[in-house]
Amino acid sequence: MTEPEKRAPRADASRNRDQLLAVATRLFVSAGAEPSMRAIAREAEVGIATLYRHFPTRESLVDAIYRDQVVRLTTGARELLDRLPPAAAMRRWMDLFGDWIATKNGMLDTLLAMIESGEIAHAQTRTELLTAITTILEAGHAAGDLRCDISAEDLAASLIGIFTVAPRPEQETKAGRLLDLLSDGLRPQPGPPAAGSRRRSRGC
Repeated sequence: MTEPEKRAPRADASRNRDQLLAVATRLFVSAGAEPSMRAIAREAEVGIATLYRHFPTRESLVDAIYRDQVVRLTTGARELLDRLPPAAAMRRWMDLFGDWIATKNGMLDTLLAMIESGEIAHAQTRTELLTAITTILEAGHAAGDLRCDISAEDLAASLIGIFTVAPRPEQETKAGRLLDLLSDGLRPQPGPPAAGSRRRSRGC
């Protein structure tokens, strides 16, 4: 067997896995209840055997989706900063966070059981997400683009509050409006300099 022939099955398997993850993520966001494994396979246009070959259990599929979303959030922070000013990067990152929250809502029962059993390290995920937020905040502080008195914990709590009262995708418009308000509130506010000092226009 030639080298290209060896690589082809692996490439097909990788595409199938990526397709299954994408479809399952979409279904978990949009479904009112956790979709069945058979429904996911049908929507992805693969056989149920193919689904189980990649994800032998529902828990393994949920774990893969959960970790994929966390990676998108953590790597997304740096990628957004490479393309956008910090304030704009933060606003885009808020949308990524909303996608993650929406995905979690669709697989909540399984996810909570996995966290309770220790299959998913919730504390580690929290640390990774706060680090991603901090990365953007620090870039914003250095650029004078974001306020210095907002912590990653403050912002995470604000985002969770927004997506609690305006869950996506049902209230996409309201969520977007609230995120815009939050984003505006992260901007440095002009004010008079303190007596005997000069107000810095950039940095913290």
